[in-house]
Amino acid sequence: MNVTKFFRAAIATSALFVGLASTASAEIVTWTGDTTGGATVDLTPFEIDGDAVPYFATTFTVDADGPYSFLLTGTYGTDTVTLLYENSFDSSDATVNFLNGSDDDVTINTSSFAEELTAGTTYVFVVTGYNNTDFGKYSVTIEGPGLASVSAVPEPSTYAMLGLGLAAVGFTARRRKALK
Repeated sequence: MNVTKFFRAAIATSALFVGLASTASAEIVTWTGDTTGGATVDLTPFEIDGDAVPYFATTFTVDADGPYSFLLTGTYGTDTVTLLYENSFDSSDATVNFLNGSDDDVTINTSSFAEELTAGTTYVFVVTGYNNTDFGKYSVTIEGPGLASVSAVPEPSTYAMLGLGLAAVGFTARRRKALK
């Protein structure tokens, strides 16, 4: 076998394996956070004990239709709950736009589920706990055929704090200018 034929065979075999590997791969997105001191949600409509449970919401879209798996791991001893919504999440009525969710998985601090998602649709993933005292650090992993973007959902209070901060900066700058 000459060297040219060997390299052609090697390149063809490599291309085949790369092609197979890329079609079988999945996109994976992971992030961490902390629900301590966060806004609260009433989960009693889901027959969950908490009526003021701290939560964190994240919006995302996918760029490929298909099955996606969600895994939440919380601080040891924290009873985690995951919730998935289509289009938007309303913390004053947690049942609106609800798609899927999970409480305990392998342990009380893990929750997971799978859901068929549609490309281009906005989804909201909510990390929360079972009781009002279930909050803390967490890690979320979403796996599926494609993810486009993931971002935090700002609470109205976040916008209020931003506005107050900008007003304070403006007031301080104006006051300094007046004193000169």
